[in-house]
Amino acid sequence: MEGVSGIFDTDLQCLPGQSPRFEESRKLLTGEINAAVDGLFEGGATEVVVWDGHDGSRTLSVLDIHPKARLLAGEPISPTLELDASYSAIIFIGQHAMAGAEKGILSHSYSSLGVQNMWVNGKPVGEIAGRVMLAGTFGIPAIMLSGDTAACREFHDLVPQGECAEVKSGVSRTAGYMLPHPTACALIRERARRAMERLSEFKPYKISGPVELKVEFTTRGVHEFAPREGVERVNERTWVFKGKDIVDAWLKYSSF
Repeated sequence: MEGVSGIFDTDLQCLPGQSPRFEESRKLLTGEINAAVDGLFEGGATEVVVWDGHDGSRTLSVLDIHPKARLLAGEPISPTLELDASYSAIIFIGQHAMAGAEKGILSHSYSSLGVQNMWVNGKPVGEIAGRVMLAGTFGIPAIMLSGDTAACREFHDLVPQGECAEVKSGVSRTAGYMLPHPTACALIRERARRAMERLSEFKPYKISGPVELKVEFTTRGVHEFAPREGVERVNERTWVFKGKDIVDAWLKYSSF
């Protein structure tokens, strides 16, 4: 939701059952998702699954989600987000940039209060990279993203040829220039269609060899983990998780 055009304030807009403008935000997100679904089908998709990944999967509704899509909602789901090799591609809609991203609107990495930085084999990562890498282990390419300028930059660092719908541009973490909703939806629909039409050009993002995930927590988010093989404490706020691949390493920390 944080990457949707028009959204810039968590307390005001993003908390289900609490934010005074949450219902408006839900409509904005649903509109952008439905525009993407339209574009994907226009580009040749035969089936689209939408995962409600915002704040405990409490945002989307079958009342107004695209009638040709299936909605994955509720918790718990598998720590690998129910992905498997049957999927041809993944896309991101309403995606925010990683914690600390320059002028990234509502940027954070999984926990808005708890995580300071994350690295995979020394590369700074957030939710975009984590899920691009997850999909890659199943042979699934990431082909498109919608969000702000910072999120698009982050996506292109991983998928240079990927399609991006830049629906807003930050001037700070809680302000930016927004596209009107119909304009944002039209852009998303076009980018999703183009991404699907270009599907054969994309390759999964794969990491060969062992993987080290390092997580630096904030002072408010410090975690303790059971000492075991592949789990090491670096300092008071930083832990390292090692595994034979990205899934093995990441799941020693948490779900994707």
